Amino acid sequence: MNVWIAIAATFLGCYAVKLAGLLVPAGTLERPLVKRLAALLPVALLAALTAQQTFADGQTLVLDARAAGLAAAAVALLLRAPFLLVVAAAVLVTAAARAMGAG
Repeated sequence: MNVWIAIAATFLGCYAVKLAGLLVPAGTLERPLVKRLAALLPVALLAALTAQQTFADGQTLVLDARAAGLAAAAVALLLRAPFLLVVAAAVLVTAAARAMGAG
């Protein structure tokens, strides 16, 4: 029963956010600050999700092979590698680190 309560609450929350977006006056959306926040917010949320998935295991902070893979992806991005190469570098470094016993 708790699952259905969570599903209903999620549904209502998503609907409320969608409705709030439709009710915002068009002039508000044209402000430079709002435009900048709208552009930066998805990046910040994705970065937070990546950090949480990389450095957390339940309630504990961990530093394992996933961190090495993330570092490899960051280096590939700094070298302006294509996206598939960035993903491949992260996968290969993570797999190699796990094979060497890094978790």
